[in-house]
Amino acid sequence: MPALASHRKPRTRVRTTAPAVGLTTAALASVTLLSTQSAMAAPDPKPGVEDVQKKVDDLYRQAGTATQQYNQAKEASAAQRAKVDALLDDVAERADKLNEARRTLGSYAAAQYRSGSITPSATFFLADDPQSYFDQSQLMDRMTSRQQQAITDFRTQQAKASKERAEAVRSLETLTTTQTTLRTSKQDVQKKLGEARTLLSKLTAEEKARLAAIERKKEAEARRKAQELAKQQAAAKAEADRKADEAAKESGGGTGTGTGSGSDSSATTGAEKVLAFARAQIGKPYVWGATGPASYDCSGLTQAAWKSAGVDIPRTTWDQVKIGTRVATADLRPGDLVFFYDDISHVGIYKGDGMMIHAPKPGANVREESIYYMPIYGSVRPA
Repeated sequence: MPALASHRKPRTRVRTTAPAVGLTTAALASVTLLSTQSAMAAPDPKPGVEDVQKKVDDLYRQAGTATQQYNQAKEASAAQRAKVDALLDDVAERADKLNEARRTLGSYAAAQYRSGSITPSATFFLADDPQSYFDQSQLMDRMTSRQQQAITDFRTQQAKASKERAEAVRSLETLTTTQTTLRTSKQDVQKKLGEARTLLSKLTAEEKARLAAIERKKEAEARRKAQELAKQQAAAKAEADRKADEAAKESGGGTGTGTGSGSDSSATTGAEKVLAFARAQIGKPYVWGATGPASYDCSGLTQAAWKSAGVDIPRTTWDQVKIGTRVATADLRPGDLVFFYDDISHVGIYKGDGMMIHAPKPGANVREESIYYMPIYGSVRPA
């Protein structure tokens, strides 16, 4: 059979250019998306040693602030606990007095019952609130002066007992709040110190060596500033002594050096005791919240040192900075307290020559150090 000619229209070719372009665009979009995701998922670059040092120093400072909050809450908690205990003792004593007054009223009521007196009198004596009967003049007329005094005593004890119970409840609520603050501050200290330890533990041996070098450089600069202050103070003292000598010669009193007022002598003796105590603690570990004798935090050391000289100062840096007399850095004398950072979270005892004795931070011991190792907030002379 001869082949028949095809009458079908030629099949239109489908252009593949557009889909190809579409696929290429999609592929490019996928590659771009994957690249963006990879970039977003890439870990942050490891912080440099300098950044780690700054972060660790800041964490230690924050821990110092939290330590002062802990110390403050601990002091408040102890004081509030003592107040609550005293109030509860008063409430118990008041309850005894109230019961005694009630027994007295009961004896009067029983006597009236036995004598056949009117029943309202007994009701009056035994009622929890005799005031409701107080306006019955006929009943009051029937009472003896002793009975009326018993009623007055009962009402007085009842009112005082109610007042003391209410005050005890309020004090217990305050104590609960203070103890919550105490727990929160403790957790905050532990968290900051944990973060600092974690950062330091991630350093390589080489990075730790670099960190130590940075620390030595910082200490050297602080010592240099301390030496400058020592020179300035020595020059100022020499000038003051010279003027005192001249003034003494002009007045015909001989030399003016080597003498001083009784108050100056007493202050010097106190400062010597403070420094002697502080020196004896060198080498003992810093422990936050500690007040000795085996370990100290910064304000625990300063409080104990001044107590050894017979001067009681508050527990926290925030309260210690408010006592005594404010002094300029150039006018510092041995025994003065030097405070650091804008939040006043650290304190040391000025030793002289730009140096101090302080309990630095966790992991360090009580030691001598330049007062310029940290930014100075201000100084006070407690006594």
